[in-house]
Amino acid sequence: QLQKIQEELETLTVEGTAGGGAVKVTMTGKQIVESVVIEPEAAEEVELLQDMVLAAVNDAANKAQELAAQKMAVVTGGMNIPGF
Repeated sequence: QLQKIQEELETLTVEGTAGGGAVKVTMTGKQIVESVVIEPEAAEEVELLQDMVLAAVNDAANKAQELAAQKMAVVTGGMNIPGF
């Protein structure tokens, strides 16, 4: 069952956003970035764009961790096991 969940996390995706959706990052449940979409108007100010990309990646990573924790809770019975 654990292996099945690990395989499922490779195919499930989450989306992190920043700047009101100006930057979107899609990441798998295994925290692999699949795509980055930047609206043209977000590219006007480089420093702000960098901050938005960072925020969107972190948002997606947090969502991927939450997704993994939800899936793993099925196997662990809700126990918090380090490393999972």
